Amino acid sequence: MAMSPENEHPVKAFGWAARDTSGHLSPFKFSRRTTGENDVTFKVLYCGICHSDLHSIKNEWGITSYPIVPGHEIIGVITEIGTKVTKFKVGDKVGVGCMVGSCRSCANCKDDLENYCPKMILSYGAKYNDGTTTYGGYSDIMVSDEHFIIKIPDNLPLDGSAPLLCAGITVYSPLKYYGLNKAGMHLGIVGLGGLGHMAVKFAKAMGLKVTIISTSPNKKKEAMDHLGADAFLVSHNTEDMALAMGTMDGIIDTVSAVHALLPLFNLLKINGKLVMVGAPQKPLELLAFPLLMGRKMVGGSCIGGIQETQEMIDFAAKHNIVADIELIPMDYVNTAMERLSKADIKYRFVIDITNSLKPF
Repeated sequence: MAMSPENEHPVKAFGWAARDTSGHLSPFKFSRRTTGENDVTFKVLYCGICHSDLHSIKNEWGITSYPIVPGHEIIGVITEIGTKVTKFKVGDKVGVGCMVGSCRSCANCKDDLENYCPKMILSYGAKYNDGTTTYGGYSDIMVSDEHFIIKIPDNLPLDGSAPLLCAGITVYSPLKYYGLNKAGMHLGIVGLGGLGHMAVKFAKAMGLKVTIISTSPNKKKEAMDHLGADAFLVSHNTEDMALAMGTMDGIIDTVSAVHALLPLFNLLKINGKLVMVGAPQKPLELLAFPLLMGRKMVGGSCIGGIQETQEMIDFAAKHNIVADIELIPMDYVNTAMERLSKADIKYRFVIDITNSLKPF
């Protein structure tokens, strides 16, 4: 394949990659394209660890091509811009989320829904327009078309902002689209992990009453005292669940494990909406009758478009919303993945790339 002008003289890069289904990550050298006329190149400072990174490095979705450099919650500082770049300048604090490309011409792209473009290009493990493999943020530098770059406001701490680029937009987008962002509404949030804790923060900033629905009673104090939830339900406590029947305008379900949906339908008011943002690997049982009797809806949502992601970041800056993180060095990443698989994290790992990723 003929090389495009942007990658005739590729730039040496380094990071950590998985090379097989064991998912073990180790140092890896590779190439980035040089800065094209519409590109932004930035030094990576921080990169969040998403649960999808764990799925990907172990090929649990059956689509991984090795070697794979994960990471799609990427924050850094611009070091170079292309000649046609108009939105950014060297020194700007920026980020890249889950995608680095789309067709830019389909109906979805024209509606600022690049996340639903049939030709969306993921930030890692995908094929770019020039045929090269995309590599993620567990690395020293990042190159992206300026359209897919997010400006990070100065008042947001960069480490805690990284998870906003995936976890943040994943919960912000459905709150808006499904009309669950009106002050005074009652929102249920299933699961209190990386997504769930972000959903609490955005929902409270929007003026919603928030109830956490969890299998873990020991999370109640954290949910209410630290995150500011208004109520807490243990999903297997049938008495408490029964008392809450018909009280919620909507529910954001962040859980990726197989779980029962019927108890959640029962919590919804007439016309209530259950929105799935978690991705269980096996089918969930969906009963029609509870939906029919309450004119209830089950929907889904996947990240957000670039315009909406920028809107989310700006909203987060206005309301001082960042993720609760555990900052780790690069050489701790395999231990972090083991802990993540056991849900042993409050609530998001973020890799301190700039201070711990060493050339080799």
